[in-house]
Amino acid sequence: KRDSEWMGRVHRFLGLTVGVILANETPAHRREQYNHDITYGTNNEFGFDYLRDNMAWSQDNLVQRGHPYAIVDEVDSILIDEARTPLIISGPAEQSAKWYTEFSRIAPLLKKERHYEVEEGKRTVAITEEGVEYVEDQLGIDNLYEAVNTPLIGYLNNALKAKELYRKDRDYIVVDGEVLIVDEFTGRVLAGRRYNEGMHQAIEAKEKVRIKDENQTLATITLQNYFRLYDKLAGMTGTAQTEAAELSQIYNLGVVPIPTNMPMVRDDEADVVYKTEKAKFEAVVDDIEERSEAGQPILVGTASVEKSELLSALLLKRGVPHEVLNAKHHAKEAAIIALAGRKSAVTIATNMAGRGTDIVLGGNAEFLADLALQKRGLIPSETPEEYEEAWPQALEQAETQVAEDHDDVIEAGGLYVLGTERHESRRIDNQLRGRSGRQGDPGTSRFYLSLSDDLMKRFNSAAVEAMMNTLKIPEDQPIESRMVSRAIKSAQTQVEQQNFEIRKNVLKYDDVMSRQRQVIYAERKRVLEGADLHEQIRHMLDDVVRAYVRGATEVGYPEDWDLDQLFTALKTLYPVSLTEETLLEQVGGERSGLSAELMIEEFVGDAHSAYDAREEELGAEVMRELERKVVLSVLDRKWREHLYEMDYLREGIHLRAMAQRDPAVEYGREGFSMFTAMLDGIKEESVGYLFNVEVNVAPATPPAPEGAEEDALLAAQQAAEAPPEPAAQPAVRRTAAKAATRKPAVVS
Repeated sequence: KRDSEWMGRVHRFLGLTVGVILANETPAHRREQYNHDITYGTNNEFGFDYLRDNMAWSQDNLVQRGHPYAIVDEVDSILIDEARTPLIISGPAEQSAKWYTEFSRIAPLLKKERHYEVEEGKRTVAITEEGVEYVEDQLGIDNLYEAVNTPLIGYLNNALKAKELYRKDRDYIVVDGEVLIVDEFTGRVLAGRRYNEGMHQAIEAKEKVRIKDENQTLATITLQNYFRLYDKLAGMTGTAQTEAAELSQIYNLGVVPIPTNMPMVRDDEADVVYKTEKAKFEAVVDDIEERSEAGQPILVGTASVEKSELLSALLLKRGVPHEVLNAKHHAKEAAIIALAGRKSAVTIATNMAGRGTDIVLGGNAEFLADLALQKRGLIPSETPEEYEEAWPQALEQAETQVAEDHDDVIEAGGLYVLGTERHESRRIDNQLRGRSGRQGDPGTSRFYLSLSDDLMKRFNSAAVEAMMNTLKIPEDQPIESRMVSRAIKSAQTQVEQQNFEIRKNVLKYDDVMSRQRQVIYAERKRVLEGADLHEQIRHMLDDVVRAYVRGATEVGYPEDWDLDQLFTALKTLYPVSLTEETLLEQVGGERSGLSAELMIEEFVGDAHSAYDAREEELGAEVMRELERKVVLSVLDRKWREHLYEMDYLREGIHLRAMAQRDPAVEYGREGFSMFTAMLDGIKEESVGYLFNVEVNVAPATPPAPEGAEEDALLAAQQAAEAPPEPAAQPAVRRTAAKAATRKPAVVS
């Protein structure tokens, strides 16, 4: 919304129209926004609109209009950091809360290394033989790996992951009895998003809050494949150079660095490393206190909510005024950022990536003016006239104050960015650093590290610790050495490479689904756009009848064929008028004269006659609508079932590696077989419904309220990320003739 308002003025000046897609808006309003020349929105809103469009039952419910051109802001964050998470629309699935509760009881009893092993780098857990025996005793079963018990293995793995790999106040927070995911890259709460494959329920059981029902996937796509739908794709970011290879390999995008508008004069000081976390935070507080007293504004970056609150408590003990910006204080973000550049201001923030607001040295004059008026009891919504009258003077006073503070802050050295921990990605560190020294302003940045930081622990800091012990370096004395710098860089490089491999792996599997998705969605689109299905249904009928006859005649001689069973099967499909006697008459009464080709020809002709009779009975118009509704209904239901089966296949596909087979190749091969079987099932069920469904042509009824069906479809999104957004701006209309002349662009 902010970007559409800021840049929209330029676009409108150039004769273009601008729309914006916000969360929780009606499909009718969304469709109107997509019909503008340029549409702003978040990647998740665009992705979920695409999925919902491919669940629609009418063209009137569609909101998007093709994918010609996308421009992505913070392109590395969206196409790389968030690419590992698929967008999923889901519906209720099987109830299983009791097993999550049971395994949340067992997990704390299991001992790490003895009962199970953890690989934090790969974020995996593996149960040992002793662990399996212990779990079997706890559950009172003989064999955990019997076929009937295999679902329990998934519950066990999730319970152990919830215990070891998902930490409260780092990966998620608990608010009002609800587990809310925290974005590891931005520190924001991901409203509405839930971990999939039962992981969220396992965490809910661990935290002893109400376990919400599991969901079944109805539609899914990764951001990687969504943005690859666009004919043209471009983006911008300040930190893409380190990921140039991935952007080229996955998206075929080149990276071009653009020189800064003003020379960058920020001083990036060397990292300092302490032996313990306690010593590190003591040094951090000393540094903050000293610089704050000198009048320098300070932005402190922490890796988690937990660490930001720990540092806040230490600063409170020292009496240092400060503000905290994390997932628990998200509502105050605008106010905190507006004041973060003032003299002596101290702001503690979980990852600043994606916050997207410049910290203005001296403070934000407009915000300060608004704050001053509100303190006087003047609020725009309650006293609009008095507020408007007092605004110019308040703004002038605020601008004068900001100008004075700006000079003082510049003299004190500009914004000081202090990182309390290195992120696993160098880009996130660079984004934090980049909050200082903008537009040619002076600034400083430095990272304080300890050997117990997550990044150091994940890649064995024992060598550095041994060196510190050998040299008898005190805990409160930092070290700076090339060896440590190399260790940090090596750790980050390994994690980045690991994450790249994970993303490539996700893409391998999703590419299988992507090809299948394109076939299904293209067929849905054809049906929605009113394609005549008459000939297609006839071809389906041919294929299904042919398959029935082939199945009955592929083994043995004609005398051995079970014609009674074939007739019974075909009669469940359509009203068969042929009899065995009429078939035998064709070959002189001898069974030995029958052939599969003859029977196929006879039964196909009979089925076509029955289809013509059905159309004559219902009328051509009703028959066309019945064809459309039956095909859409069967297509959607079989696709949902197929997604469930593909999820199940993927859960166990890694076991193929034990047979020296590539799991990704096996997934593609088996997935194709399942997809082919699904297409056959769609044909068979569509034909069966067309002949057997009872059709009642009801009298005309008053139309439903506009948007009612669309709203019901919108409510299907349960596993979506939908961060709260401000209300939409008034729509700018244009004529249909003008709309037809331009291809739309979306900006994410």
